[in-house]
Amino acid sequence: MTEVQRYSALCPLQVERPIMYHRWEAVTFLHWAYDPDVVQRLLPKSLTVETFDGAAWVGLVPFFMRINAPGIPRLPWLSRFCETNVRTYARDERGNSGVWFFSLDAARLPAVVAARLGFRLPYMWSRMHMQQDGTVVTYAAVRRWPTPVTNSRVRIEIGPRFEAHELTDRDHFLTARWRLFSVGGRRQRWRRFANARHEPWPLHHAAVQVLDDHFVEAAGLPKPTAPALAHYSPGVDVKISRPYRYIPA
Repeated sequence: MTEVQRYSALCPLQVERPIMYHRWEAVTFLHWAYDPDVVQRLLPKSLTVETFDGAAWVGLVPFFMRINAPGIPRLPWLSRFCETNVRTYARDERGNSGVWFFSLDAARLPAVVAARLGFRLPYMWSRMHMQQDGTVVTYAAVRRWPTPVTNSRVRIEIGPRFEAHELTDRDHFLTARWRLFSVGGRRQRWRRFANARHEPWPLHHAAVQVLDDHFVEAAGLPKPTAPALAHYSPGVDVKISRPYRYIPA
């Protein structure tokens, strides 16, 4: 297992020719520490789980998505929707660090199909809703397809913004991520990654008021028993690269 000692809020990657522009809004990060071996068994052989303070970390991240593709008019219904992902952090055989998604639930079926085909990501179609009342944000999702019905409901209260000196290496380890991994084909031979570039997250403290989630368990992980470590961000603008594919030697 890999252990990360230092992490930065600044993106080290460039995305010169983005194929998509995203706006990730009202983002809540909920994380739990896991035994690294428990998480590693769910990863493809090409990835090694990253650890921090000796633990692997699994995140439940609900948010609101806005998408725009260069040269294509934005379609209001199709390009704006809720999303929730379950994820962990890993390194590939070349030592590159990134996100491994166990699942990604989205409220628009065309976006789900496009992401499954184009990025080979495990997107699910869900009925989803997000509501913000002052400093309280509620997210609700019920999965429709392709796996059996399951659900997630989260409500948090937004706290004060973190000052720069308050943020720790662990805060950056859990939130400052610039690459995603995916695999496909026989024996997981076709391996893909894509890059995401954005400014540092404006992070806030957050207090969990309601947490009734079954997406983490549906990914094959044990149900969390400890309180979640919570962060909130009003959002960032993101440049997304095309998916890159390589065959290891």
